[in-house]
Amino acid sequence: MSTSKFGDYGGQYVPEALMPAIEELTDAYERYVLNNEDGFIDEFRQRMRDFGGRPTPLQYAEQLSARYDTDVYLKREDLLHGGAHKLNNALGQVLLAKYMGKERIIAETGAGQHGTATAMAAAHLDMPCVIYMGETDIARQRPNVFRIRINGAEVNPVTTGRGTLKEAISETMRDWATTVENTHYVIGSVVGPAPFPSMVRDFQALISEEAREQIQEQAGTLPDAVLACAGGGSNTMGTFHHFVDDSAVDLYAVEAGGSSLSVDEEAGVAPNSASLSTGEEGVLHGARTKVLQDTDGQIMESHSVSAGLDYAGVGPELAHLVDSGRVDPVNVDDDVALEAFHRLSQDEGVIPALETAHAFGYLEEHHDELGDTVVVNVSGRGDKDLETVIEETMERDLSIAPDMSIFREVGGGAL
Repeated sequence: MSTSKFGDYGGQYVPEALMPAIEELTDAYERYVLNNEDGFIDEFRQRMRDFGGRPTPLQYAEQLSARYDTDVYLKREDLLHGGAHKLNNALGQVLLAKYMGKERIIAETGAGQHGTATAMAAAHLDMPCVIYMGETDIARQRPNVFRIRINGAEVNPVTTGRGTLKEAISETMRDWATTVENTHYVIGSVVGPAPFPSMVRDFQALISEEAREQIQEQAGTLPDAVLACAGGGSNTMGTFHHFVDDSAVDLYAVEAGGSSLSVDEEAGVAPNSASLSTGEEGVLHGARTKVLQDTDGQIMESHSVSAGLDYAGVGPELAHLVDSGRVDPVNVDDDVALEAFHRLSQDEGVIPALETAHAFGYLEEHHDELGDTVVVNVSGRGDKDLETVIEETMERDLSIAPDMSIFREVGGGAL
């Protein structure tokens, strides 16, 4: 059955106006997702196969394995339709909305991958769709904004605050509060009020279901460690879920250390997005979890070079797994993530999302601590981040980066 609590975390901290929608969704989640009523899960898996392209490969990384003297395997979610793991959840929720009789889809997005996946799923299932996105993220994720609109969805810019994921979620919730009768809100991560954290995890658990079977087929054993980047935590929980009961498998949630783990409380800014490592218990977007907040309990602005990790909180189940000692919260800074972006591209021919690059940055720095066999989730591809990487690389002294002089000579880094 579903749960609204994970230890001290989770719950349903929402306005009274949203409770009927939450109760309706909880009933639908238990009927269709947990109990496969009307063959919902069968249709979901069939559409993920035929439309999404599952299963995704588990690739042995020859160059990285030789570099680290460790067998490194890549779970290639970047090869899923749309270029990221986000389609697993987006298609699941849009299909669930169909089963519930909803007529309209809304969603938030940060890096644009969830927005893209939701727009694709809505087009595939013939549902009108509106995506809320902060103006800061619109500026740094233009290719995904265009992909969202190509798929027929509307993009509503959010101009409040820093114009990133936190503000986009708040605006989407405001929309939902006034349109609950005909609208379903596709939350993009394992955050928000119950049943969203459990439901999103269940849709994303296709990743670990496949990876656990694939690694045993290819390596003849379970891995010593599994790594996934962690923002809100959807790819993290999807990658970890079917390994949680395997006590011999270490699970590492790699957060964005940003420019520093220190906090400027006077300015209300955390120069990182490491909620699991530095956050404290609080309530954000409908759930109690670990959040970046000041001594007065005010939510702080987060930072990461990666738009998809730039969020002040994390999923409640992931927070609980950290508190219980099952998941190790770790982090790398912006420079390490950027270097890892270039390394994976050059060594394996896989251009990763900046989110994904954080996991590979941790692998670079700590591979000798992880055991003989490691699985890393490639949560998404890096097309969306190329403008950011060009600009950030030109500003930094990264030893592994290619020669950037051509961009300086032509006057800038825009693609």
